[in-house]
Amino acid sequence: MNDIRTNMEDILNQRISGFHQYVLSDPAHLNYVSQNLCRMVGFQANELLHESKDLYALLVHPADRLRYSEFISNLTRKEQILTEEYRLIKKDGTILFVRDTVTTERLDDNTLVGYSVLTDITNLKSENLNLQFLNETIPCGFLKYTCEKQPRVTYINQTMMDILRFPEAKDGELDYLELYKSNIFLMIPMEERRRFSKYLSRVYSADAPIAGEMTLLRGDGTRAHVFGWVTKCINEQGEAEFQSVCMDITKRHQARKEAETQRYLKALADVYDKIFEFNLDANSVKCLYSGDSSMFKHFEGIAMQIDDALEKLIMGPVDSGDCHRVAAFFQDFCQRKLYEPGAKPPQITYSATSSDGEMKQYNGIFIKVDESVSFFCCRNVPESVETEALRTENVKLRQNMKELVMQFTDGLAAFEVSADGMVKPLYASENICEFFGYTKEEWLPLMEKSTPLESFGAYSEASYEEFAELLRNGEAEFTYFDYTTKAERRMKAICSQREPNSNSPRYVMLYSVEGTKQSERKNLPENRTVSIRTFGYFDVFVGEKPIAFRNKKSKELFALLVDRKGGYITSEEAISFLWEDEPSNTVTLSRYRKVALRLKNTLEEYGIAHVIEAVDGKRRIVPEKVKCDLYDYLTGKEEYGQLFKGSYLSNYSWAETTLGELTNNQN
Repeated sequence: MNDIRTNMEDILNQRISGFHQYVLSDPAHLNYVSQNLCRMVGFQANELLHESKDLYALLVHPADRLRYSEFISNLTRKEQILTEEYRLIKKDGTILFVRDTVTTERLDDNTLVGYSVLTDITNLKSENLNLQFLNETIPCGFLKYTCEKQPRVTYINQTMMDILRFPEAKDGELDYLELYKSNIFLMIPMEERRRFSKYLSRVYSADAPIAGEMTLLRGDGTRAHVFGWVTKCINEQGEAEFQSVCMDITKRHQARKEAETQRYLKALADVYDKIFEFNLDANSVKCLYSGDSSMFKHFEGIAMQIDDALEKLIMGPVDSGDCHRVAAFFQDFCQRKLYEPGAKPPQITYSATSSDGEMKQYNGIFIKVDESVSFFCCRNVPESVETEALRTENVKLRQNMKELVMQFTDGLAAFEVSADGMVKPLYASENICEFFGYTKEEWLPLMEKSTPLESFGAYSEASYEEFAELLRNGEAEFTYFDYTTKAERRMKAICSQREPNSNSPRYVMLYSVEGTKQSERKNLPENRTVSIRTFGYFDVFVGEKPIAFRNKKSKELFALLVDRKGGYITSEEAISFLWEDEPSNTVTLSRYRKVALRLKNTLEEYGIAHVIEAVDGKRRIVPEKVKCDLYDYLTGKEEYGQLFKGSYLSNYSWAETTLGELTNNQN
C-alpha cells in the first residue's frame, strides 16, 4: 500500500506535466506543486506556495492576467473540468505558452479543490505567431526583424521584395536588398521614421499588435503605400522579434491623394487666377485652372513638355524686359534649386500681356505638393491695395483677399469654423503649418476631420483667447519666432467675416507687421519681490501683481523648474513632462524652444528674467532670488509648518510625485 502511495507521488511529481493543486476557497491559492511544474517555470516549490494568496498568478503574463483571473473565478463555481490557454513568465524571463486543464472536486469538508495539468504549447504558438501560413503564393509582404534600436531584417518573402522593387544585384554594384536588411529604417521615408519608431516601441512594451498605413521607399527610388500590422513574437531561438505583414495599397492611396489634390486646387482657385502643375519626374506641365482666360482655356488638362509649355503658355506673354529674369527663375526650378529648407515658397513678380491685350503686373509662386510635383500659381496684382478693404462688406471681402494674397506672402490659410467652435483646415501655404505648431505631415490629417479650436491651437505660440479674438473681431496680432532669422516677429492676421451659414469657410491671411516694436515693459511695482505659490494652483507674483502668462505651456515650464527646487532640467526631460504622450524629437524640441522663448520674454516684460538661469540648453530656477511657499515649507521651520494643506500644483498631473512626498513627510 505504501508502495502505491509512493508511486502515486512519483507520478504526480515526475510524470504528469506541470501538475499542481488549488484550494479554490477565497482566496484561491496553491497547496501542492509538483517537481515537474517547478522545472517548467524555474521556481522552487516554496516560492509558489502560500496559504493566503496565489503566488502562481504572479507568473502569468501581465497581458493574460485578466483572462487567468476569470478562469479561476469560473472554477470556484462548481465541480467541473475547464481548460484555458495563457502565458507564463519563467524565472529566467522567457515566455512559456501553456494550456491549463483543471478538474475541480468538492471534498468531504465542503472544500473545493482543483487539480491542474499544464501542457507546454510554446512551439505550436510560435509557429502561429511566426505567421508561417503566409507562404510565397499569398499576395502579402512578410518581414521578420530584430527588436534592436536599429532593427535588422532576418527574413523577407518574395512578395515583399516585389512591393519594394529591389533591383537584381550585379557584380560591382550596390546590393540594395542587403543594405535594407541591415537597417529596416532605410525602407522608411525620413518624415515617417518617428511614427514607425513609436509604433515599434508601443508593440514591444504592450506585447500587442498595431495595424495601420505606412509609406515605404522602394529600391528604384519611388514610394509604395502599404497597409499592414506589426506584432512581437518569440522566435525559434527564444528571442523576441518583430513580424510585419503588408498589403500594397499604392493605387488606392494615389486615388485618394488625387481627390485631396482636387479639393486643394478648388481652394487655391479662390485666390489665384491661373494654376499650372509642374511634374519634374515626368518633365511635364499642365494648365489645371485658368479662370475665365480664353487664352489658356483650350490647354487645360493637357500635358506638355516643360520646354514647350514655358515657351507657348508662360513665357510668351511675358514683357521683353522681364523675359531673362523669368526664364532664369523657371530654369532654377527645373534644376531643383529654388526650394530651401525653412524658406518661403519661391516667388517672382513680372509684367505680362493679359487676355484683354493690356500689359499688367503679375505675381507667381511655386507651391510644393511632393518631391516631384509643384503648383505654379499666379495672379494679377493691382497697383494699390488698401489693407482696410478687408474690413468692408462680405460681398467684396473674397475679392479683396485675392488682391492682397500675393503682396503679403508670409502665408495664407483657410478654415471651416463651425458655430460650436470646431475647426477644419481646408488648406495652408507651406510656411503656415509651423506657425500653428505643426509639421507638414501632422497638418495633413487635420484636414480630414474637425478639431476643437482650443485643441487645434494648443501647439501654437498664440493662446486660445487670441484665436478667439481673431474670429470675433476679424483681426489680431501674434508673436511669431522665425527660425530662419532666429528673431521674434509680430504677425498680423486678418479673417473674413462670418457668413449667415456658420459652416462656410472663413479665410485667414497672415503677414509680417513692418516696424515691429519691442514689447513694452509692464507697469512694474516698486516692490519687485518674486513670490511663487505652489500649494493649490500655481501662480507667480511680482510684488502683489500676478504674472499674466499668455501661453499655458510657458507657465507649466516655469512650474516644472520650481518643482525641481533649483536643479537643472534638460530639454528632453522637460519635453517628457510638457508633452507626456510624445517622444523627444525635432518636432517637440522645436515646440519646447518656442515655449522657453515665450517664458523668457514674459519674465523680461516683468523685469524678472534673472530668476531663471540657462546653460547649454538646460534651465533652472535660482531659489535664492524668489520667495516660494514650497521652499519655505521644506526648511522645516515652525512658522511655515501650516503652509501645506494637502494640495500641490493642482494644475499639473506630473506634480503628484512631489505631492506624495509632501504627504508622506507630513504623516
